[in-house]
Amino acid sequence: MNVQSNRNPAVSDSVIDEPVLARLRALDPDGSLKVIERVLRTYETSLTAALEQAAQARARDDARALGAVAHKLKSSSASVGALALSACCAEIESAGREGRLDVAAAALRFIDEAERALAAVRAMLRA
Repeated sequence: MNVQSNRNPAVSDSVIDEPVLARLRALDPDGSLKVIERVLRTYETSLTAALEQAAQARARDDARALGAVAHKLKSSSASVGALALSACCAEIESAGREGRLDVAAAALRFIDEAERALAAVRAMLRA
């Protein structure tokens, strides 16, 4: 696995933001501490659980539960460069607070973005 490399062709720029990864790489320039690998593995675990929770919230039409899932992932997604997912989470949080959340549509959008981010993270971990 070479998640330390400056460019990982397995990751689409539209899914994972390269400048964010560069900032993470700067924390461990030689890769000896495996910072990126550890961060991505932790994120992968969180994202896998969040996908299941979002599906459950959708099945129950539970705006509060979907908002909680979005809240949990918003910052961590931004931290690893999954900016589209982070933005989606922020929108879900805001809509939920304002009482204008269409749970089914929001859950589908969240699941789509989360699956894209998860695939990108897994590709990076395999590279």
